[in-house]
Amino acid sequence: MKNMMMPHYMFKTYDEITPDFLVSLGVKAVLSDVDNTLAPYEQPEPDDKLSAWIKSLSDAGITIAFISNNEQERIELFNRNLGVPAYWKSGKPFKKSLLRAMKDLGTDRTNTVMLGDQLLTDAWAGNAAGLKVIIVPPIKDKLNLFFRFKRWLEKGTIRKFKKKNNITW
Repeated sequence: MKNMMMPHYMFKTYDEITPDFLVSLGVKAVLSDVDNTLAPYEQPEPDDKLSAWIKSLSDAGITIAFISNNEQERIELFNRNLGVPAYWKSGKPFKKSLLRAMKDLGTDRTNTVMLGDQLLTDAWAGNAAGLKVIIVPPIKDKLNLFFRFKRWLEKGTIRKFKKKNNITW
């Protein structure tokens, strides 16, 4: 049985994922989590670095859409100046919002990737939808018991991925 939490790629931060890398994979769309993937929870809007990265994707012909389990108010505020397609309360790890986003964007599983920081939601949803999955470590992890437990469950898969791919960070 396939490990639904296993990513295809891991990077230290979202901005290490270059348009050239994505184009080499045939990517036309990135479905991305927001919180702890692109910005910490407490950052209400994108910073200049993130805006520049999104523009670099657009310049390369790659569309980005936000797929978040967070509330509409949070995602609309974050997206206010970007205006990219956004889906809140997406229900990850279920794939329904990812499939809807691909339909809306006119892409499919062969040219779309899922980007996130959590294996139990982002990687699982991406794998369930048949996408390549890119994981980055959380920018600033929550320290409550629920998140600590989730991160503990993910450790073995991350360790296995890093060993298999000779990643030392």
